[in-house]
Amino acid sequence: MSIHSNGGNHEHPLSEINVTPLVDVMLVLLVIFIIVAPVFSQAIRVDLPVASAESSGDPVVVDLTLDQQGALYLNSELLQREQLAPQLQQKIAEDQALVVRISADGAANYQSVAELLSLVQASGVSRIAFATQSIQ
Repeated sequence: MSIHSNGGNHEHPLSEINVTPLVDVMLVLLVIFIIVAPVFSQAIRVDLPVASAESSGDPVVVDLTLDQQGALYLNSELLQREQLAPQLQQKIAEDQALVVRISADGAANYQSVAELLSLVQASGVSRIAFATQSIQ
């Protein structure tokens, strides 16, 4: 459509859209996808080793709790710090896949939690979990 004007007064709006740039962009994207698509479909063939997944079931989980005053509880039983390492070593001797789940009071001293973690690691525990509570 063309614009007709009578003495500078525009009576008809311009209603033409130039689609050439849109077609150019779409063709460029099409060419890029044609070139890149074979790269994504190629995979490296690797012969992976086969391993048997022998599991003795769920691992034994021991709960270790540190309250606000610094008292230790092993599976809800009050425990002195000196007794912790021998207790954990005994449990490791019973089950090598022992998991110690540490939960500490939110108001507990950070230094106490760090010392507890160090003590658990020094007793030979290799799997440590931290119990947390979600904020709602």
